[in-house]
Amino acid sequence: MRRANEATETTAVIIEAGEALFSAHGVRGVSLREIAREAGVAVSSVSYHFGDKSGLLEAIYNRHTKPMNARRMELMAEARRLADPSLRLKGILRAYLRPAFTLAADGAPSGGARFTRLRAVVGAEGDPVARRIVAEICDPVAQIFIDAMAECLPGVPRTDVVWRAQFLLGSMYFMLTSPGRVDRLSQGEASGSDHEATMEQLATTIHDSLMALVPAQRPAVAEA
Repeated sequence: MRRANEATETTAVIIEAGEALFSAHGVRGVSLREIAREAGVAVSSVSYHFGDKSGLLEAIYNRHTKPMNARRMELMAEARRLADPSLRLKGILRAYLRPAFTLAADGAPSGGARFTRLRAVVGAEGDPVARRIVAEICDPVAQIFIDAMAECLPGVPRTDVVWRAQFLLGSMYFMLTSPGRVDRLSQGEASGSDHEATMEQLATTIHDSLMALVPAQRPAVAEA
């Protein structure tokens, strides 16, 4: 039992160190030796537990996305019970956003902001291995949400929903990592650190842009 606890503690320390370094310098800009030094362990320990940097990156993603996506699915199931398509769509958007903004409050290690920075850095690097990891871990839930949104939008091409889902993701990333810009531009009248207000603004903006795509129903022409 003691060895199992020690192994768990070691992997947690390495994951913490890797996340901190990857979010600051990217995956390519960090070596296993630097991760080991940050974690206070031998390089062989990093290799033993994770194999290489891609194995460590996958562990970091799983640490955050598994609980976050599980909560998203719970909230989406509740939202899909709403009969009105417009209200259902708004609920689905909130279900996607809330777990990302409440990650730290839910007790997850490190919170969400640093992991969001890491995701942005990894995306900018364009590394094919990192892209594969992201696709395998994140895409299945994203596809489910896109399909759920599309079901609320009769006559709207799914590709249009995909575009707006990406806009939602990008806006969410920006607000999680740079909330202070809202404070500056609003001259203090709004706060980007107000997560409830941020989620409502994002959900409303994407909701309205999606609902605007629904073809207007033509009034029935009365027979002469």
